[in-house]
Amino acid sequence: MTPTLPPLRVLVVEDEPLTAEAHAAYVTRLDGFTVAGVAHTGSAALRELRDAAHPIDLILLDVNLPDTTGIELCRRLRAAGIETDVIAVTAVRDAAVVRSAVSLGIVQYLIKPFGFAAFAEKLNAYRDFHDRIAGSAVTDQHDVDSSFAALRRESSTQLPKGLTAETLDQVRSAVRQAAPAGLSASELGASLSLSRVTARRYLEHLAAIGVAQRAQRYGTPGRPEVEYRATHAG
Repeated sequence: MTPTLPPLRVLVVEDEPLTAEAHAAYVTRLDGFTVAGVAHTGSAALRELRDAAHPIDLILLDVNLPDTTGIELCRRLRAAGIETDVIAVTAVRDAAVVRSAVSLGIVQYLIKPFGFAAFAEKLNAYRDFHDRIAGSAVTDQHDVDSSFAALRRESSTQLPKGLTAETLDQVRSAVRQAAPAGLSASELGASLSLSRVTARRYLEHLAAIGVAQRAQRYGTPGRPEVEYRATHAG
């Protein structure tokens, strides 16, 4: 019989109290994880890591903190010899930040906003990775590849039927480029050679996941038209 591994101890580092509480609640819903602590600043996170009675296995790290950045905090941890694994949990999409995260060995990057399903998928992938390498030697290339594949496995989160990831990326880019002005389904359809109905489905999906917000456009003849504006999360 395979021995049951102890739950992984997770430190939630998030400056917004309600968001930190939500992430901690998500952790408690997952088998194989337990909340080791919650920190709202980088300095508090360092204290938690140094003073913990038992080692912390994983940090859920917000990139924007009041006294530092998550990237800088991660650099300080590595410089201090603290090798605790990190999952970045943030709305930041800047390519330079993502490159820094990769260079520092941050194992996952979870972009806000997200629901429990996306959160659980990332943490369960990490758990699979952790369990593969815990207490055992990697014997060959297959073992190495399998361990990293556990982290990089494709998301099982499905887009609504009829939507494609490629077109969704184009729509998201168009909404961002239109900011701060809004974009209607008709305008989007014309720019991307989509029907108005198809364009509206993509825009509604972005609104549903918090990347765009709806607003009424007035000042034109006929009924008011719905337009979509990029949110800060977009």
